[in-house]
Amino acid sequence: MTIRPVLRYPDRRLASPARPVTDFDDALRELALDLLDTMRAAPGIGITAPHIGVPLRVVVLELDAEAGPQTYVNPEITWTSPEMILHRGGSVSMPGINDEVQRHARVRISYQDLDGNMHAEESEGLRAVCHQHEIDQLDGMFWIQRLSRLKGERLIKKFEKMSRSSQAG
Repeated sequence: MTIRPVLRYPDRRLASPARPVTDFDDALRELALDLLDTMRAAPGIGITAPHIGVPLRVVVLELDAEAGPQTYVNPEITWTSPEMILHRGGSVSMPGINDEVQRHARVRISYQDLDGNMHAEESEGLRAVCHQHEIDQLDGMFWIQRLSRLKGERLIKKFEKMSRSSQAG
């Protein structure tokens, strides 16, 4: 279990689609534990393997400390509700920046667990938003691409300014 460095936007690796996991082994379990430690240290409620420079389709979410973390391997959205909701989005790769993003209110996903067993899950609200956000990241779509061009450019400028002032200090 290790806290790994998180890639910062606009690292080009964040724009590359992740590869499906084919080996369900100890290395995958170790990656999932590293993702959990890294996400908690960030802090965040969701993280993907691409966030730490590993181009594999692995997501770890922890939305509720009591329920504990959930690992999704090779997740895919199989259904989306027509109803949409606005939810404040952000990323461990762009700390300090967030904005309202429109997402489906409910989704159904299929995924594998760390042993390769297939599962399906239907979610709503925050969990549905997180599923969509992290699967977008696995597909190489950074969350600000869901915003208008003007809003996205404004947030990028703000992040660049924040990054420069934190490096200068």
